[in-house]
Amino acid sequence: MRSFNMRRIKSAFVAVGFMVLGALLADAQQQSRRVGTPPPTKPPLESVDISVLPDGADRLDLFLLIGQSNMKGRGFMPEEPLRNQRIVMMHMKTDEWFLARHPLHLVGSPKDFEGHDNAGVGPGLSFAQTIAAWGNCARIGLIPCAVGGSAISLWGKEGRLYVEAIRRAKLALGQGPAGRVRLRGALWLQGEADARAARLPAYPEALADLVDRLRADLDLPDLPFVASTIGEMREDTEDMKLSQVNLILLDLPNQRPNTSCVDARDLKSHIGDSVHFDTTSQEAIGRRMAAEYLKLTSR
Repeated sequence: MRSFNMRRIKSAFVAVGFMVLGALLADAQQQSRRVGTPPPTKPPLESVDISVLPDGADRLDLFLLIGQSNMKGRGFMPEEPLRNQRIVMMHMKTDEWFLARHPLHLVGSPKDFEGHDNAGVGPGLSFAQTIAAWGNCARIGLIPCAVGGSAISLWGKEGRLYVEAIRRAKLALGQGPAGRVRLRGALWLQGEADARAARLPAYPEALADLVDRLRADLDLPDLPFVASTIGEMREDTEDMKLSQVNLILLDLPNQRPNTSCVDARDLKSHIGDSVHFDTTSQEAIGRRMAAEYLKLTSR
């Protein structure tokens, strides 16, 4: 009997050992798929006063950029930063305003970029460039608020990311030229964090609630809300349902008026990790979001 028990104990230890080894191998595999985004170059950011409009602009149109890492952007940055007086951005950490350039979600110092993280090219800048090229006379102000890996719960009523986005939006409205500044829309790119089978059932209601709360808390009942599907560079698994998140996102216009969702499921190019869109795909998403926004606003 004792010999039998010893055999069972040894077998249990062997089984646990294989489980630990499997977990280590899986973690190593995940680490090998991670791709670093090159750091930003050519500091500093160029400061602007958004209370004063540049020549040719008659107003300041603001846009919230919200979501997780693909909205934040991980695409590799161009050699030269954009310098367009008509497109500006609020710094993620300091709330100061600068000429917009990649990475929009810079957390490092505006002077020397010290403290930057893996932010790269997202869809926000190509969105703004498309809107600016449409022939209107607005200066475009981008308010980056996305945080990598964030679940939609962090964008809930008391979620710290939602609270911060509302704070930054209201601050920007107060900083713009009096009587000539307005929040014109919110752009949403998020869903990977909620694609787990356990989280997925709550996603439709949480997404619709996010739209409702943004409009209520900013006193803009018709605020345009433009989402994008997340990447389907990987196949669905039993626990990860990327395609199901996308069906929920694509159904949003049926659930809330003055909303739209870009279908980016055809975009398969990524930075090498099968998760984050590359620069080409990100810029395509930004242009598609701009087209949907222009449809919603009948421009």
